[in-house]
Amino acid sequence: MAFVELRDVHKHFGRNHVLRGVDLDVELHQVICLIGASGCGKSTLLRCINALEEIDGGVITVDGDRVSGPGIDVDAVRAHVGIVFQSFNLFPHLTALENVALAPRKVRRMSTREATSTARELLARVGLVDKADQYPDHLSGGQQQRVAIIRALAMSPRLLLLDEITSALDPELVAEVLDLVRELATDGMTMVLATHEMNFAREVASKICFMHQGTIHEEGPPEVIFSNPEKERTAGFLARIIAAGRL
Repeated sequence: MAFVELRDVHKHFGRNHVLRGVDLDVELHQVICLIGASGCGKSTLLRCINALEEIDGGVITVDGDRVSGPGIDVDAVRAHVGIVFQSFNLFPHLTALENVALAPRKVRRMSTREATSTARELLARVGLVDKADQYPDHLSGGQQQRVAIIRALAMSPRLLLLDEITSALDPELVAEVLDLVRELATDGMTMVLATHEMNFAREVASKICFMHQGTIHEEGPPEVIFSNPEKERTAGFLARIIAAGRL
Protein backbone atom coordinates (compact mmCIF):
# COMPACT_ATOMS: atom_id res chain seq x y z
CA MET A 1 0.00 0.00 0.00
CA ALA A 2 1.28 3.45 -0.92
CA PHE A 3 1.63 6.12 1.80
CA VAL A 4 -1.12 8.15 0.10
CA GLU A 5 -3.69 6.47 -2.12
CA LEU A 6 -6.49 8.00 -4.16
CA ARG A 7 -8.86 5.58 -5.85
CA ASP A 8 -11.53 6.68 -8.34
CA VAL A 9 -11.95 10.07 -6.66
CA HIS A 10 -14.80 12.23 -7.96
CA LYS A 11 -15.83 15.76 -7.03
CA HIS A 12 -18.71 17.86 -8.35
CA PHE A 13 -19.51 21.52 -7.83
CA GLY A 14 -23.11 21.57 -8.95
CA ARG A 15 -23.12 20.35 -12.55
CA ASN A 16 -19.38 20.88 -12.87
CA HIS A 17 -17.62 17.51 -12.64
CA VAL A 18 -14.23 18.76 -11.43
CA LEU A 19 -12.49 15.48 -10.53
CA ARG A 20 -13.33 12.55 -12.78
CA GLY A 21 -12.06 9.33 -11.27
CA VAL A 22 -8.59 10.33 -10.08
CA ASP A 23 -6.18 7.51 -9.13
CA LEU A 24 -2.87 8.45 -7.51
CA ASP A 25 -0.21 6.74 -5.39
CA VAL A 26 2.29 8.73 -3.32
CA GLU A 27 5.11 6.83 -1.63
CA LEU A 28 6.70 7.96 1.61
CA HIS A 29 9.27 10.76 1.05
CA GLN A 30 8.14 11.32 -2.54
CA VAL A 31 7.53 14.78 -4.01
CA ILE A 32 4.63 14.73 -6.47
CA CYS A 33 4.18 17.77 -8.71
CA LEU A 34 0.77 18.37 -10.26
CA ILE A 35 0.96 20.37 -13.48
CA GLY A 36 -1.67 21.41 -15.96
CA ALA A 37 -3.74 24.36 -17.16
CA SER A 38 -5.76 26.44 -14.73
CA GLY A 39 -9.09 24.79 -14.00
CA CYS A 40 -7.86 21.23 -14.53
CA GLY A 41 -8.52 20.23 -10.91
CA LYS A 42 -5.13 20.55 -9.20
CA SER A 43 -6.25 22.76 -6.31
CA THR A 44 -9.47 20.83 -5.80
CA LEU A 45 -7.51 17.60 -5.60
CA LEU A 46 -5.28 19.01 -2.85
CA ARG A 47 -8.28 20.35 -0.93
CA CYS A 48 -9.92 16.93 -1.07
CA ILE A 49 -6.81 15.22 0.35
CA ASN A 50 -6.90 17.70 3.25
CA ALA A 51 -10.67 17.16 3.72
CA LEU A 52 -11.39 20.81 2.97
CA GLU A 53 -13.73 19.49 0.28
CA GLU A 54 -15.89 16.40 0.57
CA ILE A 55 -15.49 13.96 -2.28
CA ASP A 56 -18.52 12.57 -4.12
CA GLY A 57 -17.03 9.18 -4.89
CA GLY A 58 -13.95 7.07 -4.35
CA VAL A 59 -11.63 6.88 -1.36
CA ILE A 60 -8.52 8.69 -0.11
CA THR A 61 -6.16 7.20 2.48
CA VAL A 62 -3.03 8.59 4.15
CA ASP A 63 -0.74 6.09 5.87
CA GLY A 64 -3.56 3.56 5.82
CA ASP A 65 -6.10 5.90 7.43
CA ARG A 66 -9.17 6.93 5.45
CA VAL A 67 -9.36 10.72 5.15
CA SER A 68 -12.48 10.92 2.99
CA GLY A 69 -16.13 10.01 3.28
CA PRO A 70 -18.68 10.04 6.12
CA GLY A 71 -17.59 9.66 9.71
CA ILE A 72 -14.01 10.90 9.41
CA ASP A 73 -12.52 13.15 12.07
CA VAL A 74 -11.70 16.22 10.00
CA ASP A 75 -9.61 17.82 12.72
CA ALA A 76 -7.52 14.64 13.04
CA VAL A 77 -6.92 14.65 9.29
CA ARG A 78 -5.76 18.25 9.28
CA ALA A 79 -3.50 17.65 12.26
CA HIS A 80 -1.45 15.27 10.11
CA VAL A 81 -1.99 16.68 6.61
CA GLY A 82 -0.75 20.26 6.26
CA ILE A 83 -1.74 22.56 3.42
CA VAL A 84 -0.32 25.91 2.29
CA PHE A 85 -2.15 28.20 -0.14
CA GLN A 86 -0.98 30.84 -2.59
CA SER A 87 -2.65 33.61 -0.55
CA PHE A 88 -0.64 33.02 2.69
CA ASN A 89 -3.77 33.16 4.96
CA LEU A 90 -1.81 34.39 7.97
CA PHE A 91 -3.81 35.90 10.82
CA PRO A 92 -3.20 39.66 10.45
CA HIS A 93 -3.68 40.39 14.18
CA LEU A 94 -0.98 37.88 15.21
CA THR A 95 2.79 38.22 14.94
CA ALA A 96 4.82 35.77 12.87
CA LEU A 97 5.69 33.88 16.06
CA GLU A 98 2.07 33.78 17.22
CA ASN A 99 0.88 32.58 13.80
CA VAL A 100 3.27 29.62 13.95
CA ALA A 101 2.59 28.76 17.61
CA LEU A 102 -1.21 28.97 17.49
CA ALA A 103 -2.15 25.56 16.03
CA PRO A 104 0.28 23.54 18.19
CA ARG A 105 -1.26 25.16 21.26
CA LYS A 106 -4.89 24.83 20.19
CA VAL A 107 -4.81 21.48 18.36
CA ARG A 108 -1.86 19.59 19.81
CA ARG A 109 -2.37 21.08 23.29
CA MET A 110 1.25 22.16 23.60
CA SER A 111 2.07 24.49 26.44
CA THR A 112 2.55 28.11 25.45
CA ARG A 113 6.22 27.83 26.36
CA GLU A 114 6.80 24.71 24.22
CA ALA A 115 4.81 26.04 21.26
CA THR A 116 6.66 29.36 21.38
CA SER A 117 10.04 27.61 21.57
CA THR A 118 9.15 25.39 18.58
CA ALA A 119 7.91 28.38 16.60
CA ARG A 120 11.09 30.32 17.30
CA GLU A 121 13.24 27.36 16.18
CA LEU A 122 11.28 27.08 12.94
CA LEU A 123 11.55 30.80 12.26
CA ALA A 124 15.30 30.54 12.81
CA ARG A 125 15.45 27.64 10.36
CA VAL A 126 14.10 29.83 7.55
CA GLY A 127 16.08 32.92 8.54
CA LEU A 128 13.15 34.83 10.01
CA VAL A 129 13.76 34.73 13.74
CA ASP A 130 14.45 38.48 13.63
CA LYS A 131 10.90 38.91 12.26
CA ALA A 132 9.27 36.91 15.08
CA ASP A 133 7.49 39.92 16.55
CA GLN A 134 6.47 41.45 13.22
CA TYR A 135 2.87 41.38 11.99
CA PRO A 136 2.17 40.01 8.49
CA ASP A 137 1.65 43.45 6.94
CA HIS A 138 5.26 44.30 7.85
CA LEU A 139 6.62 41.22 6.04
CA SER A 140 7.34 40.80 2.34
CA GLY A 141 5.27 38.32 0.36
CA GLY A 142 8.12 35.83 0.36
CA GLN A 143 8.54 36.18 4.12
CA GLN A 144 4.80 35.71 4.67
CA GLN A 145 4.79 32.57 2.55
CA ARG A 146 7.75 31.12 4.43
CA VAL A 147 5.89 31.78 7.69
CA ALA A 148 2.83 30.04 6.22
CA ILE A 149 4.92 26.98 5.34
CA ILE A 150 6.55 26.69 8.74
CA ARG A 151 3.16 27.24 10.38
CA ALA A 152 2.12 24.01 8.64
CA LEU A 153 5.40 22.32 9.65
CA ALA A 154 4.83 23.26 13.30
CA MET A 155 2.12 20.59 13.39
CA SER A 156 4.67 17.90 12.38
CA PRO A 157 2.54 16.76 9.41
CA ARG A 158 2.98 13.38 7.78
CA LEU A 159 2.05 14.96 4.45
CA LEU A 160 2.43 18.53 3.18
CA LEU A 161 0.26 19.91 0.37
CA LEU A 162 1.34 23.08 -1.44
CA ASP A 163 -1.12 24.87 -3.70
CA GLU A 164 0.56 27.23 -6.17
CA ILE A 165 2.49 28.80 -3.31
CA THR A 166 4.51 31.15 -5.54
CA SER A 167 1.66 32.40 -7.73
CA ALA A 168 0.99 35.51 -5.64
CA LEU A 169 4.65 36.47 -5.28
CA ASP A 170 6.73 38.97 -7.19
CA PRO A 171 9.34 37.15 -9.32
CA GLU A 172 12.25 38.21 -7.12
CA LEU A 173 10.58 36.62 -4.07
CA VAL A 174 9.86 33.25 -5.66
CA ALA A 175 13.37 31.84 -5.17
CA GLU A 176 13.39 32.21 -1.38
CA VAL A 177 10.16 30.20 -1.08
CA LEU A 178 11.28 27.51 -3.54
CA ASP A 179 14.58 27.20 -1.66
CA LEU A 180 12.62 26.26 1.47
CA VAL A 181 10.57 23.66 -0.42
CA ARG A 182 13.76 22.30 -1.96
CA GLU A 183 15.22 21.92 1.56
CA LEU A 184 12.09 20.10 2.74
CA ALA A 185 12.35 17.72 -0.21
CA THR A 186 15.99 17.01 0.64
CA ASP A 187 14.97 16.31 4.24
CA GLY A 188 12.45 13.70 3.07
CA MET A 189 9.14 15.48 3.60
CA THR A 190 6.34 13.77 1.66
CA MET A 191 4.75 16.47 -0.49
CA VAL A 192 2.15 16.94 -3.18
CA LEU A 193 2.31 20.32 -4.84
CA ALA A 194 0.45 22.07 -7.61
CA THR A 195 2.83 24.37 -9.44
CA HIS A 196 3.45 26.38 -12.58
CA GLU A 197 7.20 26.48 -11.79
CA MET A 198 8.21 23.88 -14.37
CA ASN A 199 11.97 24.06 -13.91
CA PHE A 200 11.51 23.64 -10.18
CA ALA A 201 9.19 20.67 -10.74
CA ARG A 202 11.73 19.08 -13.04
CA GLU A 203 14.40 19.47 -10.38
CA VAL A 204 12.64 18.30 -7.19
CA ALA A 205 9.80 15.99 -8.25
CA SER A 206 9.88 12.24 -7.80
CA LYS A 207 6.91 12.09 -10.16
CA ILE A 208 5.10 14.53 -12.42
CA CYS A 209 1.33 14.24 -12.86
CA PHE A 210 -0.17 16.15 -15.78
CA MET A 211 -3.82 16.87 -15.06
CA HIS A 212 -6.37 17.50 -17.79
CA GLN A 213 -10.12 17.96 -17.37
CA GLY A 214 -10.22 16.48 -13.90
CA THR A 215 -8.09 13.42 -14.53
CA ILE A 216 -4.43 12.52 -14.24
CA HIS A 217 -3.88 12.31 -17.97
CA GLU A 218 -0.23 11.23 -17.78
CA GLU A 219 2.30 10.61 -15.01
CA GLY A 220 5.92 9.61 -14.80
CA PRO A 221 9.44 10.69 -13.83
CA PRO A 222 10.33 14.31 -14.68
CA GLU A 223 12.91 13.28 -17.28
CA VAL A 224 10.23 11.34 -19.16
CA ILE A 225 7.31 13.76 -18.87
CA PHE A 226 9.33 16.84 -19.79
CA SER A 227 11.50 15.25 -22.48
CA ASN A 228 9.39 12.52 -24.04
CA PRO A 229 5.71 12.57 -23.02
CA GLU A 230 3.55 9.83 -24.45
CA LYS A 231 0.25 11.72 -24.64
CA GLU A 232 -0.51 14.37 -27.23
CA ARG A 233 -2.22 16.67 -24.74
CA THR A 234 0.79 16.56 -22.40
CA ALA A 235 3.12 17.43 -25.26
CA GLY A 236 0.84 20.28 -26.33
CA PHE A 237 0.72 21.74 -22.82
CA LEU A 238 4.50 21.62 -22.48
CA ALA A 239 4.96 23.15 -25.92
CA ARG A 240 2.90 26.15 -24.81
CA ILE A 241 4.93 26.40 -21.60
CA ILE A 242 8.16 26.39 -23.61
CA ALA A 243 6.80 28.99 -26.04
CA ALA A 244 5.98 31.22 -23.06
CA GLY A 245 9.57 30.92 -21.84
CA ARG A 246 8.67 29.06 -18.65
CA LEU A 247 10.64 25.89 -19.30
